[in-house]
Amino acid sequence: MNPQLKEKILAVMQQGVDRDESTGFFRVALGLYYLSGLMTEEKVDFKLLDRDFNRFIYQTIGKGHSITSILQYMSGEKVVPVVESKRFLKAFGECCTEVPLQNIPFLLGLNLGVAKDISKIDVRGPVADYIERQRQLREDAEAK
Repeated sequence: MNPQLKEKILAVMQQGVDRDESTGFFRVALGLYYLSGLMTEEKVDFKLLDRDFNRFIYQTIGKGHSITSILQYMSGEKVVPVVESKRFLKAFGECCTEVPLQNIPFLLGLNLGVAKDISKIDVRGPVADYIERQRQLREDAEAK
């Protein structure tokens, strides 16, 4: 992780109004960057990548958190208020231009797919509902 990326994620985090919201903003911004980084044809060294992300996570929000726990957070219902937050979307859109806002539903879907493959859990629920709502909004907008 380069210093510029860390600054961008911290800038998004700072837009939260309290500790819980700031932590949610941090988790989602970091998770979106992580997931978007997987969309490459190059071979990914997960051991090195995860070590860099885990170090930054530990330094920022403390022990007990990891990239794995962040990805789990992003597949649960607590992610939905973050990705629907106008403050989060504005901050992420302004600070994190490498990950377009319109990619958020796709990245969350990617994460859900991986979670389903690994844990064999049913992925229906609030995140899948959010993804479906976004798909419908996009289709409605394209039809106009």
